[in-house]
Amino acid sequence: MTATMPTTSQPDDGTRELLQWGATILGSAILAGLLLVTVLGGFSHVGAKTNSGWFAVIVALGCIPFGGLLLSLGVAKWFRNRRLARPR
Repeated sequence: MTATMPTTSQPDDGTRELLQWGATILGSAILAGLLLVTVLGGFSHVGAKTNSGWFAVIVALGCIPFGGLLLSLGVAKWFRNRRLARPR
C-alpha cells in the first residue's frame, strides 16, 4: 500500500508570523542604528554621546540577534514548506 502526499496547501505552521516578526524586529534594530548616527548624537570609539544614543545602542544590539534568528528560522521553514509542497 502506497501513501501519496496530498497536494493541498500546508496547514498554517507559523512561517508567515516568523517572517513578519523577524523582519519587524530586525527593521527596528536598523532604524535604531540609523537614528543613533543621524539624530541622537552619533557615537565615538568609547560609545554613544548621549543618553538617548545609549538607549538606541541597547535596542539595536538586542534586536539584531533576536530578529536575525527569527528571520532565518522563518526563511528555513519557508524553504522546507516549498520543498514539501513540490510534487514528486
